[in-house]
Amino acid sequence: MAPRFGFSDLWAKETRKGTPVVVTMENPNYSIVEVDEPESAFRPMERTRGKNAKQVTWVLLLQAHKAVGCLAWLATAFWSLLGSLKRRLCFTHRLGSERLGRDRWLFTAIKLFLAASLSVLVFELVAYYKGWHYFKNIPTSKLEIQSLFHLLYVGWLSLRADYIAPPVKALSKLCIVLFLVQSVDRLILCLGCFWIKYKKIKPRIDEEPFGNDDVEGSGSEYPMVLVQIPMCNEREVYEQSISAVCQLDWPKDRMLIQVLDDSDDGSIQELIRAEVTKWSQKGVNIIYRHRLVRTGYKAGNLKSAMSCDYVEAYEFVAIFDADFQPNSDFLKLTVPHFKEKPELGLVQARWAFVNKDENLLTRLQNINLCFHFEVEQQVNGVFLNFFGFNGTAGVWRIKALEESGGWLERTTVEDMDIAVRAHLHGWKFIYLNDVKVLCEVPESYEAYKKQQHRWHSGPMQLFRLCLGAILTSKIAMWKKANLILLFFLLRKLILPFYSFTLFCVILPITMFVPEAELPVWVICYVPIFMSLLNVLPAPKSFPFIVPYLLFENTMSVTKFNAMVSGLFQLGSSYEWIVTKKAGRSSESDLLGLTDKRMPPNQMQRGASESELLEISQAEEQKKQTVAVKKTNKIFHKELALAFLLLTAAVRSLLASQGVHFYFLLFQGLTFLLVGLDLIGEQMS
Repeated sequence: MAPRFGFSDLWAKETRKGTPVVVTMENPNYSIVEVDEPESAFRPMERTRGKNAKQVTWVLLLQAHKAVGCLAWLATAFWSLLGSLKRRLCFTHRLGSERLGRDRWLFTAIKLFLAASLSVLVFELVAYYKGWHYFKNIPTSKLEIQSLFHLLYVGWLSLRADYIAPPVKALSKLCIVLFLVQSVDRLILCLGCFWIKYKKIKPRIDEEPFGNDDVEGSGSEYPMVLVQIPMCNEREVYEQSISAVCQLDWPKDRMLIQVLDDSDDGSIQELIRAEVTKWSQKGVNIIYRHRLVRTGYKAGNLKSAMSCDYVEAYEFVAIFDADFQPNSDFLKLTVPHFKEKPELGLVQARWAFVNKDENLLTRLQNINLCFHFEVEQQVNGVFLNFFGFNGTAGVWRIKALEESGGWLERTTVEDMDIAVRAHLHGWKFIYLNDVKVLCEVPESYEAYKKQQHRWHSGPMQLFRLCLGAILTSKIAMWKKANLILLFFLLRKLILPFYSFTLFCVILPITMFVPEAELPVWVICYVPIFMSLLNVLPAPKSFPFIVPYLLFENTMSVTKFNAMVSGLFQLGSSYEWIVTKKAGRSSESDLLGLTDKRMPPNQMQRGASESELLEISQAEEQKKQTVAVKKTNKIFHKELALAFLLLTAAVRSLLASQGVHFYFLLFQGLTFLLVGLDLIGEQMS
């Protein structure tokens, strides 16, 4: 019914004058009705007719049918969810468990925190139902103490207010300050990226930097380029990487391809050796190298390859990991930037991901990596001429590598190590955002977690080792400050520290210590704003902004653990595990290469009997490959944090904290899904 504003009453007062007239009719069949207001004549008549029993029965049956249908739908959905969980967990797959090793310290701390939270929650629930949660002033008189349990509760209130709340407040203020500083840094990077787009700033080269020589012939103006493909047990992706590199558009006599195989599986070695032989018979200048002793991981592999005598004849070296597929014009888009720039040491290209839409995990990784390349690398490259080398899809001037000390095996981030040392020696870097190289992102959480552990423990190792060299170097003071304060401390140490401490430690504590409650803007508004900035380089990922925010908080436990391990040399800080590849990017490429392969009779003309035997054995091994069952892993730290956050969510209900409750609930469920390995693909 529409609201009445009194206009009818006002109108009636103005129009009604004199005394009301009552008309009486002699016919008794009519009734007399006195109209007080104009509206009363137009009001609907109320129906006084009641419903019979049959109509009531039909209405009840219809309502019961709707209720049964709703319950059936909920039961079906719940049963489907249980079925998916059953298929994903141990009922159909082998259930594994994460090996904690010497990194049990964090898991032990989380378990103790969880036990204390559960104990306090039970204590608070009993006090809540007894009505003691309304105390604003802690009772001090003995007459106010009702029982021993009441005395314990009063003691807990005093302990909480006097001894626990002050340090929690101090730590939360520190984390909030770090959070805001990091947010300002992220905002400045975004503004720098907008300025680059607005001004259309990017490195440029001449159209014909090396003349019009025939690429297939002897291009004397083309510099000598060494191409390296380091790999280790890369059964799924070795073929597509070698195939893509062998089709680079560069004079064959001015390029040498090194396939640096560190595989310890004999069958994979034979497959890679056969692939190299196949391309060698096609006239490609390619060689196969295998180390018997795998020391130093990737850095040791590259160092061993650079020690060959024939490397002295080459001026540049391009590096591609085993899952990278450069376009044929990659060298023509990167190497010309070195011309007439003797101070330029590195040209880095951007990564593009062929499996970014494979599952939710790959979509979330794509958001992070798009921001890294589109914003961080591009801004640092344009304004500072320095950024961290990504380890692949880049071209180095060999002289810059040699003057900087070459590849060192002291950390698990040899790419960042050589970039920092080259920067300290005065070399400049260029980042090409328009040159993209196809690759994969990990499709399973286990592989992604191991990758992130290495990427966050290595920088802390490197910071400990090169801090003295940075302070004593001859570069400008502002460059030293950028290296120490921004490159290492803010983006490699402070970021994982405050994200884990603030959202996984302090926030649950404040649910049990309301005196130190975090403001809503810290846990809601600022994180959402920063997530929006992160998603800007990948606009198609806007629907995933909430999962991205929750997942980044979930990954903070892994990054924090890795950061502490690398900084203090704990546990597996020097552990190198090759990231598992799915090989999905090879499907379309291998189909496209089918028509380009050389006929068997043409290959046999230049191949020896031993080479033909290797090729035939490799083809047989491909056919005999047996599928391995996939397994789920249980991740202990994520599960413990899930129960901790859900416990804090239950406690927040007692205080009626809406935003805190929903954040803790959804964050706890995210930890639970990740801890049960229900995100991404399973490992085989």
